[in-house]
Amino acid sequence: MPRLGQVPRDDAHPFAQAIYGMIFGDRDPVAEPGTASGTPGDWWTVFAQVPDAFDHTTAGFQFYRSPDRVLSARHRELGQTRAGYAVGSKFVFSQHCKAMRDVGFTDEQVAAIPSWSASDCFSTDERALLAYTDCLVLQHGRVPESLFETLKDHFSEIEIIEFTYITCTYAMHATMTKALRLEYDDVDERVVEEPDPDGNFAGLDVMAVVDEN
Repeated sequence: MPRLGQVPRDDAHPFAQAIYGMIFGDRDPVAEPGTASGTPGDWWTVFAQVPDAFDHTTAGFQFYRSPDRVLSARHRELGQTRAGYAVGSKFVFSQHCKAMRDVGFTDEQVAAIPSWSASDCFSTDERALLAYTDCLVLQHGRVPESLFETLKDHFSEIEIIEFTYITCTYAMHATMTKALRLEYDDVDERVVEEPDPDGNFAGLDVMAVVDEN
């Protein structure tokens, strides 16, 4: 379950109710969760607590999918998918792996996203975008001048601005989804202390053996 409460259909504001209808049909997504892609759908029901936030984020989705975009859908999805992986959001990564295939990437290319720098299945311009994505997400915007010059060799300034905005937006979505434990990111922390075989959490200095040598 997500860390925050969810808004049932009858309590949602009009725009959220309209979106609920598109995604969940006639169901109340709180009482009967689940989307066509297999996710619980609780991203929508949690964010519906703040109608302005719900409307703002949905407008962001409409922005990147608008036919007014100069950036191609193919290039856009590279940034979104790699951002999801780099942040560690299974939800964003999984959803956009599917979207990558929809815009023409092969199964080999989708599988190579986690280790793209060691793969030879991306073109020069695609590798530049993947490297730029890592700079945006993992280096928080610290981009070597040589990489930026390579971007400018392949993409217009408008394409670079659109790619930057969309990729950073999806780094934000991946971060929020993890923090609120939504969708596929409702997972327990893996890095925790484990007891010894007798169930003890104290009284055993595991590295003491080196003190005797």
